[in-house]
Amino acid sequence: MIPCEWITEAEKRLAPYIKKTLLTYDDELDLYIKWENHQDTGSFKVRGALNKVLLLQHWEREMGLVAASAGNHGAGVAKAAKIVSAAATIFVSENADPSKLSAMRKLGADVRMVPGGYGDAEIAGLLHSESTGTTWISPYNDGQIIAGQATLGDEILRELPPHLTTSWIVPVGGGGLLAGLACSLHCNYSISQPERLINKVRPKLIAVQSEASPFFHAIYRQGNYDDVFEQPSLADGLAGKIESNSMTIPISRRYLDDFILVSESEIADAISFTWERYAERIEGAAAAAIAAILTNKYRARPAVAIITGGNIDPELHASLCKESGVK
Repeated sequence: MIPCEWITEAEKRLAPYIKKTLLTYDDELDLYIKWENHQDTGSFKVRGALNKVLLLQHWEREMGLVAASAGNHGAGVAKAAKIVSAAATIFVSENADPSKLSAMRKLGADVRMVPGGYGDAEIAGLLHSESTGTTWISPYNDGQIIAGQATLGDEILRELPPHLTTSWIVPVGGGGLLAGLACSLHCNYSISQPERLINKVRPKLIAVQSEASPFFHAIYRQGNYDDVFEQPSLADGLAGKIESNSMTIPISRRYLDDFILVSESEIADAISFTWERYAERIEGAAAAAIAAILTNKYRARPAVAIITGGNIDPELHASLCKESGVK
């Protein structure tokens, strides 16, 4: 676990830069929805990236920042780099979403394409950092990244009705958000701190990932991903291997209550459903949470679906909605 005071400090540190995003309730589905697609850069990822970068020493910033990303973490790092006047280099897969590449470049990042998937981009980024001395900003395997993501958990708890027993549906890639929410819940439910919110029953944490790239799911279920074969996924933000020593693994294993896989067609349907029902454009990674609800792969209610981001190529979004008959 990370120290609880790290989360409190992260909230204060991030307050001038991030938005308090909307939490809505759908009474028909008995579902609360946290819309982090409205967050600055269009994703929750800016919370962790900015918290980490703001804590760097001056010399670490001067060396330049480097990261690997499917897009959202890269945008968060680029945004943070701009705030502290540092250079940012982001390694991405050759198959990365063009709209996400454009967003990173607009924020001033040097975006470098790598053949293969996200895992290949991460390896390239780590090697670049080691060879050049630039400062590596992990998307998940870092205590201060996790503390930044944990601020989302505290925000949700303050917005939910008091003493409501819920399940939180969390899209998972490298596990940074999942670990952050686990730490937030640990601090709010397991530790007696008068200044923190203490409720009676801890929410359940339910992870969700695509069947096309179930690396974290395999680690959770069997301890390794030796037999996982990655396929292209609409949920690009959840795709790719993770570092074998990632601190997100033991944290998640300790606090996770269940892990669900959804199909690519179910993710596509969830993207269309969210547009038709709420007029909200969300990306595939975020839609995984809605897919778990719509398919009844997770049935307990009330639940909280965390919409992790909304950065989807407009043409792809229009095509998916058209295929589903949504205007």
